[in-house]
This record gives sequence, C-alpha cells and structure tokens, in this order.
Amino acid sequence: MPPTSDSAARPTTERSSGGVQSVERAFQLLEALADAGGVATLSELSTTSGLPMPTIHRLVRTLVQQGYVRQDSTRRYTLGPRLIRLGETAGRLLGSWARPYLAELMEATGETANLAVLEGGEVVYVGQVQSRRSMRMFTEVGRRVQPHCTGVGKALLAQLPEEEARAVLGPGPLPALTPHTVTDPQELMRLLAGARGHGFMVDDQEQEIGVRCVALPVPGAPAPTALSVSGPEARIRALEEQAGTASLVPVMHAIAARLGQVLAP
Repeated sequence: MPPTSDSAARPTTERSSGGVQSVERAFQLLEALADAGGVATLSELSTTSGLPMPTIHRLVRTLVQQGYVRQDSTRRYTLGPRLIRLGETAGRLLGSWARPYLAELMEATGETANLAVLEGGEVVYVGQVQSRRSMRMFTEVGRRVQPHCTGVGKALLAQLPEEEARAVLGPGPLPALTPHTVTDPQELMRLLAGARGHGFMVDDQEQEIGVRCVALPVPGAPAPTALSVSGPEARIRALEEQAGTASLVPVMHAIAARLGQVLAP
C-alpha cells in the first residue's frame, strides 16, 4: 500500500536530526494542551500545533490509552493524571540541579535562597538553601502559596502574558495575609508592569510581618521559574543598599543567568 500524503511529506520514524518524529509530535501536543490551559478540542490542537488532523487523532488516541491525556464529557481533551507523577519528580530534580546555585546565593548574601515555579495558579517552592543566621522563614520545599503576596509569585506572574496573569489572580479581592498585602488585582498588575522595568520584584512584609523578599526571573528556564532571597526586613534592605557589583540584585541576576543556562532545554 502506498504511503499517505501525510506520511510521505512527514516521515514518522526519524527526522534528519536523528530524533523520532512521532515522539516529538506527541510532546508538541502535550505542550499545546498545556498552553491552552490544559483543555482543548482536536481542531484547536491542530490549529495551535500545526499538525494535520489524522496525525492529531493517532497521537491523541495513544496518549489517552497511556493516561497522559483524557477526554472529558464534552469531548474535549485534557492533560491526564499520569503527568502528575512526572511533574512532581521533575520538580524535585529541578531543586537538586539548582542547589549549588542557591548555595552560592546564600553564601553571597548570608540569607535564605529560594527557587519556585508556578503550578496550577499557585507558587511551589522547589529548592531552598536556608540562612545560617537567625530567623528562618515559613517557606520550605514543597510548600504552596498564593502568588500575589510573595516575591517569587510576582516574579512568576511577570513572566506570563498579561491576560494569563490576570486569569491566575482572578477578579479579586485577593486574600490579605498581612496589612501590607496588595489585595486589588488591578493595583497588583500595575505594580508588576512597573517592576518589569527594573527586573526584580519585592515582597515587603506581604506574606509575613518582618520578612522582606527580593525575587527575579530565571532566564532560559523551560517554564516560568523565579529565584529569591528572603530574610528579616532590615537585613534585606541593607543588602539592597550596597553599591556596585556586590549589591544584591546584580549578584542575583548573575547567578540566575548561569542557572538558566543549566535549565535551558
């Protein structure tokens, strides 16, 4: 039987680079589903991925059989539960890969260094090296918090398209954890827009009284990722006020850039 026009135009065994094309396309579909918020129709997947519909049908059927995609009652397709274990394991490994860089940041500043990602609209701490000095924070690896009241959360939101960031925040009002927490989504969006200009975000006692956090994006990471330094307000402000390349934000940018190169796909 002669090959179909789809297989003739796009061999499904190997690409010129040596990769298996069907595997590449399966991951392309999973990423398209993730970009769509985890839910999409076959026609939407075809539009966003650029793949022909026969290929979409074949790959989605296989992904459904394996539990990585599921079909809901409205015949739309969603990311499947088997991806949860993969994501959790990858998150733990992310923290392991980042640990030398977090340790370097802690040694440079004397304060707790954190790494976080955005998952399901929540901030998840995936890496941490705690300060040797007094006053340890509430944060710990695996903890989930709301993004609006944390430095890492703001740094993660700032990496999203505006509409997506607004969707994560919702219409509000946002819960206040301290008297300093920004609870108006519109005000928070204005603060994010301003903070993007200088490349870092601040949590000034918005999550915990007496604690200040400075956070910034990790460039090159495959998904929005943020690096932060947190500690007592007076000590963090003193670090911010230092001049030259030894001051807090330039040190953080340098370490984040090198970490991003390690994490880049």
